[in-house]
Amino acid sequence: MVEIWLPYGSTEVCVRIPTVNLLDVIEPKKIDVTPDPRAEIRNALRNPVGDVSITEIVKPGAKITLILKDSGILTNSLLVSTLMEELNSAGVKDEDVTVVVAYDPFRAVSSRRDSPVLDEELSARLRVIRHSCEAEGQEYIGRTSRGIEIYLNRLLKEADVKITVGPVEPHPIVGYSGGPEIVLPGVASLNSILEVFRLGMDERAEKGKVEDNPVHEEILEAANLAQIDFTLNIVRNSKFDVVKAFAGSVDEAFGRAVRLAEEIYRVPVERRADMIFISPGGSLFDATLQEAAVCLDSALKIVKKGKPVALVAECISGCGDKEFLEISFKFSNPKDLRRYLKRKFSIPGLVAYRLMNVIQQADLTIVSVIPEYYVSRLFKIKTARTANEAYRLLADAVGSRGKVSFLPYGRLTIPFMKT
Repeated sequence: MVEIWLPYGSTEVCVRIPTVNLLDVIEPKKIDVTPDPRAEIRNALRNPVGDVSITEIVKPGAKITLILKDSGILTNSLLVSTLMEELNSAGVKDEDVTVVVAYDPFRAVSSRRDSPVLDEELSARLRVIRHSCEAEGQEYIGRTSRGIEIYLNRLLKEADVKITVGPVEPHPIVGYSGGPEIVLPGVASLNSILEVFRLGMDERAEKGKVEDNPVHEEILEAANLAQIDFTLNIVRNSKFDVVKAFAGSVDEAFGRAVRLAEEIYRVPVERRADMIFISPGGSLFDATLQEAAVCLDSALKIVKKGKPVALVAECISGCGDKEFLEISFKFSNPKDLRRYLKRKFSIPGLVAYRLMNVIQQADLTIVSVIPEYYVSRLFKIKTARTANEAYRLLADAVGSRGKVSFLPYGRLTIPFMKT
């Protein structure tokens, strides 16, 4: 027997299978991390890519808006504190800096916490606000080439300098987070977000794809319209340790970060599996079923059609937003849901649509803390109390020689079949 451990909330769970049945464990490339993350970020800030540097764009008395992608209090505090060292050394006072926490529509409202996004010291020093996409008074900054009107948080227009901060990692729709994605959806109005992410119904809008991705094209235009002055991006490994930092102009710094991220997260696969066990990657990605479900596209890339997929996700905050639940109960056919979303689009609806497509192509079972009664009503998803129970329930479907693949970090891994 062999034991495979999968992230599950803030802990891990074990799956025990016969050694002969293990096909592979598919996870991001193990790569050396920087021994001193703060020094790495400081070096990136002092040696930016592109024709822009912190010392050139900030002056004493300038009003600075930092748009921060919420990536956990430790990462947030590391990025902001190191950036503040450079801003302070350039003569910027703490009271002239506002941190705007970017909105993430792929995190269910039910799982959001009111806890600080920065440590106590930074929270006391800086003005920190969460962007509300439904707030009144958002500023119109222009329209994209597809005709979508872009409205952003008015703090951007009031700022002398606008800086985006956050990690570059695989994103289920945009391709990669960070860079322009911090602007839209990060500080955009709800209507602008919905009009752009409506393009997520297109199959080209997928994880790890930025070229010819219509959603990425729109958010890039929005970021250009916003005239962001500077960006600070990091690339992390699957354990969220910093590998490298990139700073400078949005286009160039983001482009370099994506190239490194691709080396880490894109994983070639030799053979399709008869069964897949997939975890989104732990508490940052599996607070609700709505959030966890977006990793399932990765399983479809490498499992044989119609074969079992087990989603191992704690879902400590339940199934997800009310709209996700209502749509899940109302529709059973992806074609009907697609027609509905063309009339009344929502991001919870888009996630439900993608989940429904997974269920059409694979035999899905979920291991979570959600009571079986609730999960079984959602698209008739099967449930198991433990990961080992899921394996026992599904093993007969693949036979004694069936091969099983594991994706411990499904939200971050971009598997592809080698040709």
